[in-house]
Order: sequence, then C-alpha cells, then structure tokens
Amino acid sequence: MMSLDTSRIARMAGADDVAPLTENQIAALDRACARIAPSWPLDRLIAVSPYWTQRGEDAATVSARLSALGNVQGLMPPSHYLAAWQRGEITEAHLSEAAARLDYRGPYRNLLAVVDELSRLPHWHNISDLIDARRDRLNQMAWRDEITHQISQFCAAYYQADGPLNAERLKAPSDMRLYQHWREMTLKDRGIAILMGEPRLRRYFQTLPESEERLFQAAIAELDVATGQLESYAQALLLDINGWASWVAYQDWQQGLEASPREGQEETQHEGQFAGPPSDMRSLLAIRLAWELVLWRYTRAEQPEQAERLNRLWHAELVALPSRIEHHQRAQQPLWVWQLASELAYQQPLHHALRQAAGVASEQAQTPRLQAVFCIDVRSEPMRRSLERQSPAIQTLGFAGFFGLPLAHQQGGTALAQPHLPGLLAPQVMLKSEPNTGTTYTAQRLNWQARLQDWSRTASASFTAVEAGGLLYAGKLLRRSLEAKSRRQPLAMDTLSWHWRGSGESLSLADKAALARSVLVGMGLTEHIASRVLLVGHGSHSSNNPHAAGLECGACGGQSGEVSVRALARLLNDPALREALAEDGLVIPQETRFVPALHHTITDRLELLEAETDAQVLGEEMRTWLQRAGEQARRERAPQLGLAADTPELEQTLDRRGADWSQTRPEWGLANNASFIAAPRRCTALLDLAGRSFLHDYDWRTDSDFARLEAIMTAPLVVAHWINMQYNASVTDNRKFGSGNKVLHNVVGGHIGVFEGNGGDLRIGLPLQSLHDGERWHHEPLRLSAYLAAPPEAIAEIVACHEVLTSLTHNGWLHLFALDDQSGEVLAYCGGQWVSS
Repeated sequence: MMSLDTSRIARMAGADDVAPLTENQIAALDRACARIAPSWPLDRLIAVSPYWTQRGEDAATVSARLSALGNVQGLMPPSHYLAAWQRGEITEAHLSEAAARLDYRGPYRNLLAVVDELSRLPHWHNISDLIDARRDRLNQMAWRDEITHQISQFCAAYYQADGPLNAERLKAPSDMRLYQHWREMTLKDRGIAILMGEPRLRRYFQTLPESEERLFQAAIAELDVATGQLESYAQALLLDINGWASWVAYQDWQQGLEASPREGQEETQHEGQFAGPPSDMRSLLAIRLAWELVLWRYTRAEQPEQAERLNRLWHAELVALPSRIEHHQRAQQPLWVWQLASELAYQQPLHHALRQAAGVASEQAQTPRLQAVFCIDVRSEPMRRSLERQSPAIQTLGFAGFFGLPLAHQQGGTALAQPHLPGLLAPQVMLKSEPNTGTTYTAQRLNWQARLQDWSRTASASFTAVEAGGLLYAGKLLRRSLEAKSRRQPLAMDTLSWHWRGSGESLSLADKAALARSVLVGMGLTEHIASRVLLVGHGSHSSNNPHAAGLECGACGGQSGEVSVRALARLLNDPALREALAEDGLVIPQETRFVPALHHTITDRLELLEAETDAQVLGEEMRTWLQRAGEQARRERAPQLGLAADTPELEQTLDRRGADWSQTRPEWGLANNASFIAAPRRCTALLDLAGRSFLHDYDWRTDSDFARLEAIMTAPLVVAHWINMQYNASVTDNRKFGSGNKVLHNVVGGHIGVFEGNGGDLRIGLPLQSLHDGERWHHEPLRLSAYLAAPPEAIAEIVACHEVLTSLTHNGWLHLFALDDQSGEVLAYCGGQWVSS
C-alpha cells in the first residue's frame, strides 16, 4: 500500500509540474458550463426550458447526448406511444408522414424492438460510478449519493443569505472562489470519512490544489482526458448536480440582465454574452471534478487491487464516448418518428378547424360595449369563450400578462422590489406603491410577519413554536383544517409613483404617455375602444405550496397580474395622460373607463380589484356577465379535477381546495399546453381549444412595419416555448428536470428551491402532482405548434434576423406555421422553406 506523507501531499496540492490549460481545453470547459439552463427561485418561479442553452443544436442530438451522458430521457417511453396508437390517436398515416418528414427509412413500427434496443444502450460512467460497481451497496453508501449530498449541502449553506457558509456573512475575501470555499470547508469535515467507512480519505482532500485552475490542470492530466473528450465529461459531471448548476446559471442570467438593462439588452441576453463578476459555474464544475480526482488518487493508493481494474474501465469509457452518443442517437430515431406522429395527430385537426373557422368568421360590426383584455395564458382561453357567450356586445383580446409594462414593484414599507415582467427582460421602471395609512404601519406589519415566519419555520420550530404558541394557534389551525377558505388580501396601492429604475428619476407625463401608447398599440387598442375595457390579469392562491409562484403569471415574473393591471388602469384613466395621447393622434373616448380585474385560476372567478368604484362603473348587467362566465368556466374545468360539473357550490368547493394545506393538486396550471396562436380573435372565436392554446391577438394589416409581429415572436412566443418545454421535460424525465414528489419537499434557503426529502440535488422543474393524477399524465409532451397570421415572407425575415428564432425553428424545438386569416390555409416552416401543411 502506498502511503501519503506530508511532502507528497504538498507536492500534489501544488501541482507545479502540470502543464497549464490550453485554449482548446478552456473552450471545452466553457462550452460544457454554457449548456446549463437557469432555474428561477421559488418566489419568482417561472417556467424555463432546461434545453434553452442547447437550442443551437438539433433537438434529437441534444436528447441523445443527455441520454448517453446522464441517462436523461428527452422522449416518452415506447409504452406511451403504444397506448396512443391503441386509442386511435396516432394512426398509420401519421407515422408514415412523420417518417417521411424525418427522412427515416429504418424500422419504427415494432415498438418491442425499440424497447429492446433502448434497454441495451450503454451509458457514460463517471469514476465514482465505476468504483460504486464494486462497492458493498447493502452496507455502504454509494459514492455518487454522498458526492451529490455533500456538494448540495455545501451549496445550500453557501447560497442562502443567512447560511452558515455564506461568503458575505463570513466576510470572506471578495476574490475567494466557490471551489476554494468548498475545499476549505471539506478539509475541516471529518464526517465524510466516517460516513463512507474510509478513515484515510480526508488526507486525499488535502492533496487537492488550492485554485480551481490548478485543479483542472491536475485532473485532466492524471485522468488522461483528451481535449476532444473534455466537454462531454465536464457536462456529465454537471448533470450530476444539475439542480445547483441551474441555480448558478440563474445567477449568471440575472447578472447579464443587470449588466445591460437598456437598449440592446435582450439580444445580448439571448446570445449569452454577459459582463460582470465571473461565474461560479466553472468553480462548481471544479468541485465535482475534485471528487473524481480524490477518488482516483485514493483508489490507486489505498486499494491497489482495484486500481488496475479502475484504470482499464476508465480508459474504456473515454475511448467509447464519441460512439456512445452516436449509438443513442440511432436508437432514439424510431421514437422521434412516434413523437412527431403524435404532434401531427394534434396539429391536423387544428388545421382543419382553423380552415373551417376562416370560412364563417366575420368582423365585429360595431364598437363593442365591453372589451376584456386577458393574458395569453392557456387558462384564459376557456374563460374568454365563456365570457364571449354572454353577449355579442363583448369582445375579448389576448396580450402578454404583464401588459407591456416593464416594471419592478416596490411595496410601501419594504425595500424589496419584485420584477413583474418576463424573465427574458430587465425592468426599466420602478413602480412604488403606498397605502393611505402610510408606510410605517405597513413596514411594522411586514417585519412582524417575517419574524414570525422565520421563527415558526426553523428546523427546531416543530418543538419550540408548537410548545410556545400551540394553544394560541390552536383555533386558527382548527379553522384552516376544518373550514379552509382563501383569504387573499388585495395589495395596498392607493398612491403610485413611477421612477426610472436606473436613475431613480420620476417619469414625466411624456414618458408615461409614450409607455401607454406602446401598450395600446401592442394590444391593438388604438381605435374602436369600448366604453368599458376590462384589464384582466390572473393569479392563483394556494396553501402550503412551495411552487405556488409557478401557478401565477409567468409574464409577470411569477407574480399575479394584479400590479400590472391596476397600474395600467390608473395610467390610462388619467385625464392628463389622455390629453397627451390625443395630441399624438391616439384618442381614448372620454366615456371609456379602464377597469382592473383578476382571473382567479383555481376558482375561475373574475374579481374587480378596485371594487367600490369599478362595480358602479361596470353596472349590474356587466357584472352579471362576469359572474356567469365564471360559472360556465368552472363547470367546464371541474371534471379535470375529479369534480362533477353540477357539484353544488362549486366555486366554494374550489376555493376550499386552494386553501386546503393538504391539497397537492389545487389546479393543473398550464398542463397540456400545445399551441400558440397570434391572429385576430375571429380566427379562433368559434373553436373550443380545450385550454391548450396561448392566444395572442394580432392583425398584420395594422402593423405596417411588422414591429408588433417581431415583438410577439421574440418575447411572448419564446415565453410560451419555455413553458411548453418545462412541462414536457418535467414529464419525460421528472427525476432530472422535475422536482419529484411534493409531499416530500423541503424548502432550501427560504426561496432557492426544494430538496426531495432532506438532501440530494436541488430539484428543479415541476412536481409530479402538477402533471400526474396518480393514474395518468395530465400533460401530453408535444413540442409547441406556433401559428402566426401574417405574410410568410415577413415571418421568415424576422426569423432570419434573430438567432433565437433561427435555432428554435431550424433545430426542431418548435413547429412554426403561417396562417392565412382569410382562407385558413396553413403553411409549415420546414428547413427555411414554406410548405403546405
């Protein structure tokens, strides 16, 4: 047995004799780090595609690589497609067309053969996996589990603001890297060696270089990783800790937004070119690689009987790596045929319905009495249908749920500012709201609530909080358990002030007028404006649900739409602003009143947010329309929740469902989303789209330079794609891209994310209960089908101008169609060409 003396430890830690990293090696590491997509914290939880940063490659290639390197599933199992075939949803015609489109001539009909091929696919193994293969798993913990747990616990302690290892809290040197913090902590941790039953292990952590650069140099040299293998190996390591890597990617994303928050910011963000502090991503990779190096050195020195085997297996893995990814891609080809066939099975009936609707659709003859502008969220589609049924004098429109206001909102009495816009964008305006009672009382109330929450949710609170306040809290516990009822408190927004976020200066009347004009133009509300315009945001209010923000408005940064609609209504009802708009040629009729409302997506209730005045403004007839629309929408949605449409007091039942702290499925959110349609409402008004479509109103004839079309394609469409891909990925692989069983969730750092149980990696994506009812999936993973009612050449030109759109359409991440809103003809954008569909 080879022992480690002090001088040898120092020599290995110094690694002075190792060659510096080459430019190609640095580039390979950077490419691996850039493959991780961000994941937003719980209090700002928005949907994001876990494949976003890999959109520059073909979807099938990315799926194969993830399958080979991390055993990540990007497609449903063969049994899913077989069940669709047996139900008659996928037909022979669908399969034949799909195979032709993919130019696939191999066998695909025999799914049993596909199952056999997939089951025999070899996957990549890290060094820890190879050692685990010989480990006594009945009596010893797996290295993979311990590595993930140790890194995860360190990250949780480091990234939470009041964590025991938080760098700011410990006043650590500003240039100290994440890897160095981890190394310093790990060298003091004697528990790892005890837990793993390897008493000499700690000495090998002492051999780790002090800097991450030297760590990379030493590991690449000792593990004999060629430059051509380095990127894939690094990505495989990051996939082991993908949750925390996604958190680091979110920090990088936010730095990118802050670095260039004004003109040109969005394209910079899309390209991933960020200025600012160096990322922790490479440092996180260094931590995971350090574990590999420690185990390699430990095994070679302490277990020589295993070292030769480990060396042989490891080099075999490296040699087989390129062919392994190709093997996975070939094996998955038949499943891609079935996946495309299932998407064709959804698209073709929709195309037929759009053609039929175009033949009977007619323009609205006169200015409506009530216009209601909804978020494009798929949950708005059934509500819009229900509201339109109440009277031909009602017109509904679809627009992004933040209503075009690039806001961050700061509530009176707190320094916290919450973004209320899509995660793609940086806030430009700071909206400050204050109650009539002043900020002192609000600050005291919020401070007390925060302290009570912190005290009651600490690890020891299960004893101290119950013992100290149990009797006083008993009544409230009893009420919440036996008579659960939602108690939403409207925001105190009596006084609003608008400030530029960068300079802090107040917006002038001209600034506000320009902002209001851009919103009205975007919504298409520049003429024929009704006397009453309802601005309908949406919100979801559930109890004991760490992922509650994921049910709120994604376009509002994971918040409800209340702030946006109330701020916009206040803006557009301002007489001085209307005069400024009129001078610029945009006239809002004097009798027009903008009314803010909130669509409660659990109960399908439409609430007037400033009820005392707005109830009088709308009048009894219009309020009755809103009430009946909610009733119809509830009855339509009830069966999806296992409730009868004629359930007595259905609204109260749904309200109790949201307030019930034991309810794991308060609503289905955006499950089963499948399409995005930007067109005049007359194209879809006659269709029942089953709550599966994002509906954005758009008339290209009023968009002479196609600026609005470009805005739709580069923001709402991308957001819809993110939502679609998060739901898809959370279904196809909930282990890696979903957050598992929400009953077992423990919140990390107050808002960072969740653990499933007491450890493991940080979990991202959606819980199983948001997608599956215990018997079947409530979301069918289909790539988004996007329909744009605009001239095909205009759409193609915009695609060509934006890398994001080019990547999404050319690499198979979504389906793009041009819709003729007169004839109903649908053209598909395939390989840069328009073809009949």
